[in-house]
Amino acid sequence: MHLRLVVAGALLLCASLTRADVRIETIAEGLDFPWSLAFLPDGSMLVTERSGQLRVIRDGELQSEAIGGVPEVYVSGQGGLFEVILDPDFANNQTLYLSYAHGTKKENATRVMRAVLDGDSLVQQELIYTVAPWKDTPHHYGGRMAFLADGTLLLTTGEGFDYREDAQRLNSQLGKVIRINTDGSVPDDNPFVGENDNSAPIWSYGHRNPQGIVVLPETGEVYLHEHGPRGGDELNVIEPGLNYGWPATSYGIDYSGARISPYTEYESMEQPIAYWVPSIAPAGMTYYDGELFPDWQGNLFVAALVEKSIRRLDLENGLVADQEVLFDDIDERMRDVRTGPDGALYLLTDSSDGKVLRVLPE
Repeated sequence: MHLRLVVAGALLLCASLTRADVRIETIAEGLDFPWSLAFLPDGSMLVTERSGQLRVIRDGELQSEAIGGVPEVYVSGQGGLFEVILDPDFANNQTLYLSYAHGTKKENATRVMRAVLDGDSLVQQELIYTVAPWKDTPHHYGGRMAFLADGTLLLTTGEGFDYREDAQRLNSQLGKVIRINTDGSVPDDNPFVGENDNSAPIWSYGHRNPQGIVVLPETGEVYLHEHGPRGGDELNVIEPGLNYGWPATSYGIDYSGARISPYTEYESMEQPIAYWVPSIAPAGMTYYDGELFPDWQGNLFVAALVEKSIRRLDLENGLVADQEVLFDDIDERMRDVRTGPDGALYLLTDSSDGKVLRVLPE
């Protein structure tokens, strides 16, 4: 039997691995709110700091000098430098993509820049996308990216906190999953091409603040999680053209305690395959297909800020069958989790003295 919805704490699986079966190493520390991690072919790692630096971990050491050529970043509230993601053909073209907040207090937006990594500098920088419209809040930027098998790029966007109704509007790119080509142009087969000036890049809508997106390598299925308000964080399977409900439907309530919507479900709006009440604040996600932990293969791992944990989600037939809370004994807000090419799990802790941690079998 597969559960369509899983409430936090209701189902926790009996893990075949225990905490005693793994060891955790500190790879780097002293990072300023690390947000994202990417693995280079030579074994080095790139780490974004929300304050605007792109750092390198090389030969197991965090380099003192940041990568040059990073764009100007708007750092305020939740705004800053977000994701770094490598082009699928990075080994040949050395191209990467950065998402970040840009602008001023009165006018800011999520942007994507494409650049070539040349040694310790970014060159051939090109702004390829800016979310429209601009907003005047320093919150809910989204900012996660993933590539589909056809080479197009997905970008998550938040609804700016004060603009929640925009998540339901196809003339706004706030509260959406955006799909673009790697030069920023819009694929002809996007679901809302031709609706209006802002609709063409939209792939799905009705999102609050999505900060985790994974494309399964075997099936191409897209899993996305997003922050709810007080409760109602969601995990969804994303399909083009569909409406994921926010703010018309929600399993959470407003921070004031007020009801956001009387509906947890509504006709023509998609239901999450899992949701969390109370909120765990999901902030990053990976699909595990490594060799070091055979029992974890095919699982999703979700970084949780408020719960200070990593959630392991056991997928069966595309749905969440069970969950497990991991690494809460570290007692750190978790910003991201990644599967390394070595089969280890890598964790980013969310603080002004942030760390990169590696999880290995004992």
